[in-house]
Amino acid sequence: MMTVTEKLQKDVVAAGICTGCGACVALDPAGRARMIDTPLGPQPDFAGARLPDLAWQVCPGKGVDYAALYRAHYGHLPDNWLLGCFQRVRTGHSADETVRRAGASGGVLTHTLIYLLESGLVDAALVVRQGTPSPLQARVVVARTRADILAAAQSVYIPVATLDILPHLEPNKRYAMVCLPDQAAALRQLQLAGHGAAQQIKFVLGPYTGTALYPAAITCFLRSRRVPPGDLVTSLKWRAGEWPGYLEIRTAAGRVLTSKKIYYNFLIPFFITQNSLQNMDFTNEFCDLSVGDAWSPRFEALGGGHSVITTRSAVMEAVINEMCHDGLLNTEPEDPAASLAMHGHMLDFKKRGSYIRNRLRRKFGRAAPDYGLRPEPLPKSRWAVELVVSLLFLVGGTRVARKVLEWIPESVIGPLFNRLRLLWKGWSKPVKRKGLGTLTMIAEEK
Repeated sequence: MMTVTEKLQKDVVAAGICTGCGACVALDPAGRARMIDTPLGPQPDFAGARLPDLAWQVCPGKGVDYAALYRAHYGHLPDNWLLGCFQRVRTGHSADETVRRAGASGGVLTHTLIYLLESGLVDAALVVRQGTPSPLQARVVVARTRADILAAAQSVYIPVATLDILPHLEPNKRYAMVCLPDQAAALRQLQLAGHGAAQQIKFVLGPYTGTALYPAAITCFLRSRRVPPGDLVTSLKWRAGEWPGYLEIRTAAGRVLTSKKIYYNFLIPFFITQNSLQNMDFTNEFCDLSVGDAWSPRFEALGGGHSVITTRSAVMEAVINEMCHDGLLNTEPEDPAASLAMHGHMLDFKKRGSYIRNRLRRKFGRAAPDYGLRPEPLPKSRWAVELVVSLLFLVGGTRVARKVLEWIPESVIGPLFNRLRLLWKGWSKPVKRKGLGTLTMIAEEK
């Protein structure tokens, strides 16, 4: 009979469905296991560790029983299956222009972390910072000052382990933590199981999360811009400048490479992570506070960066309400349905698309996570659309396709991809939006 360690290695890591969250490493009682960098992002090196059963139970790579987790954490299933359990939805931004412009969107996550720290509600924040330990890498760091938090106030679009930091938390200290959806789900399960360090996380915050890229995407981008291997990257910002931002890479030779966000999205079909394709949670449903870009013509015309702000716990709703009262956040109430309309394409990509992609993987004998939920309605036309999408990702992920991409100038592929993306969205919208507003999830037997 396989040990937990052997089962995780065989059925999750080797099977290609590890999300790199770091939960299993955090549960190694001897502290030998660690997360290592790989071309597929961070993955565990178990180093002969003997992991407890809890490491398998909380692993988001093998899947999460969402229905059970909703009931255990919130006490009930969501009334809105697209948004998850929530207290209130707002749109807005930080009232501090320095904080607002430092962030990728409206600076709400950044300002909330600063408020939690400076008001004494937490002793430190666990945040992901690009450029640590090197410009092309990112790590979770402990932020103890306003400056520390501002230094991490940018989006990071490559996978980063976060939960492996849990054994290193100071005893009796309270923390806020920024998590992606898979990490938040694993963290909540650890808290429910009574894990001591996990229970030190008093506030969980996170962004709406669509797609991430394997680290090789930047290598490909540099090659496509003819940057010599010896000209090392000195800084990387995923969303520099005014909202919605642009990719900015600076090199030792003084090169400054930039690409509009809507253009460098051409890297997605070639380098999208497996976790992006398999995870069904877009709005980060197990955070206390979930924040996303407010993609609407009204906010885009205003400029400056606006966010959708979703509170999911009474304590976080009280925090955001107090921040609004004190003039720290500029917000207005938002109809939940209207907030979802801003992200309809990605909601469908996650809620229905991920389910279909996971089913297709199992059909062809490959491992896929089981979330215990089936979306309804799920018409045959939606399956047909996803077959096209999956074929695109399959071809784009080949070595040949990635090599060809290196030889196409970004000035050509960027605008071309954006045009094709808009055409595809327009063509597929009737199918992808059909039934989305009334989507429900049916619990499946394990």
